Amino acid sequence: MSMRARLLGLAFASADLLIELDDQGTVVFALGSGPCPELPCDSMVGRPFAEKLTGADVAVFRARLAELAPGRRSPCMELLVTCGDKRVRRASLRLFQLPDVAPNVSCAIQYEGAPYSLGDTNVSPVLSPVALLERAHQVLMDPVDNRSLAVAFVDVEGLEAAAASGEVGERLAARVEAAIQSASLDGVSTGRLGPERFAMLRDRIDQTDFLGEVRELGLSEGLDLFPRASEAAIEHGGEPLNALRALRFAVEGCLADGGLERPEVTFQASLTRTLREADAFRSVVRTRDFDLHYQPIVSLSTGVGHHFEALARFKTSGGPAAVIHMAEELALIESFDLAVAEKALARLRRPGAGLMKFAVNVSGASLSDDRYVEALLRMTAARPEERRRLVVEVTESTALAELEAANRRLGALRSAGIKVCIDDFGAGAASYDYLRGLSVDAVKIDGRFIQNLESDPRSQTMIAHLVGMCADLKVETIAEMIETQSVADILLNLGVDHGQGWLFGKAEPEPRTTVRVQEPVRRVGEVAGWG
Repeated sequence: MSMRARLLGLAFASADLLIELDDQGTVVFALGSGPCPELPCDSMVGRPFAEKLTGADVAVFRARLAELAPGRRSPCMELLVTCGDKRVRRASLRLFQLPDVAPNVSCAIQYEGAPYSLGDTNVSPVLSPVALLERAHQVLMDPVDNRSLAVAFVDVEGLEAAAASGEVGERLAARVEAAIQSASLDGVSTGRLGPERFAMLRDRIDQTDFLGEVRELGLSEGLDLFPRASEAAIEHGGEPLNALRALRFAVEGCLADGGLERPEVTFQASLTRTLREADAFRSVVRTRDFDLHYQPIVSLSTGVGHHFEALARFKTSGGPAAVIHMAEELALIESFDLAVAEKALARLRRPGAGLMKFAVNVSGASLSDDRYVEALLRMTAARPEERRRLVVEVTESTALAELEAANRRLGALRSAGIKVCIDDFGAGAASYDYLRGLSVDAVKIDGRFIQNLESDPRSQTMIAHLVGMCADLKVETIAEMIETQSVADILLNLGVDHGQGWLFGKAEPEPRTTVRVQEPVRRVGEVAGWG
């Protein structure tokens, strides 16, 4: 079998149609199945692909196309591809730009179901929840669209039973879907949340009685439907915020709060809370109104301090984990990561800091482009010797999307003298991908492997293998959450280099230059130096 045939087989295993677009979005090559027999794939060549899309899908597709870069692949998009007349076909689409063929873009399309007619209403079928959020993002980010919007939650009791009753019920379900979609913003802004539940974007001044229309549709088919709706206004003010991310985060909060019974209440509360907390977080970052506490990391073989981890502490009752998660989800984390580095550097520059070294955390999201690395190098440009006293710990809370690009950015830090560590190793599925794809100086073993180490031989075996692998790669190992000397002894015998945890000291407002061990030990805790 030729390599060409094998590659084609692999491609068509996950796609029905492969096309290539030029930099104007025109189809220059097509291979596979067209959306329907009357429209074979070669009929698409020479035509803009956007012509085959409907409604809001055109804007979503063009936005994804514009933001694509060589070597990058777009997220999966759910679209409707037209088949001529008023028929459409659902499809999943991904874009990829191979550097060798840039600016042309490769596109893989997988069809879902058979083509079907939109009917005389000419209304697009309802969207998936993700596509609805994309639609909301498109509207909210439009600088000239100042409509007052709401999210309406619509329940149509009896619709599921009707749809399962046969041809008449199926026809009624399609007509109800079309009526709700038609009443939504621009007629293309409804998503299905369940068999009888929909969410729709609405213009708040629109007084269309779509609930009455749904009831009448049921009566026309001799079936009883009981629709009801409730609305939650979208009030978006303050500084610009990624509306799509805010909506997604609010939906997650709504579900976490048990909001399925009264979604209009919990969604509104969640969205309001999200926007309020985002504004508060940006204010905290802007004014640097947070503190750093410093927890020692010591050599397990000597008990001598090696460096401190700088940990953020906020002036609120909650812990930092929830705040950091929100910042990552709302794309606010990069400015915070830089603010932490700035504060840590300021402490290093104070008199009496000696040769102390600090580790600062950086989210994987902050490494999605060059800005974090460039800013950190600018901070230390006037005092390059400080770079040898910094460690950057890459957290796995937000996955690194492109390891090759992230490795290039981390390589720039390492070339400047800044050490790089993978934090919480083993906590996420990407840990070994990180170790394989990133050139780093150390890995920090996730504390969940440490907590029950004395009674868990499997964890001991896993740590032993990890230590051996890291030794071969010339990568140091750090174990966190060490609370007893017996655990420290096990880790030392397994070959782990450094330890962190309450055994050696909690995080404190000032770096403590003596290690306070919580029980009698055979090591000396006095710090002799900071190598």
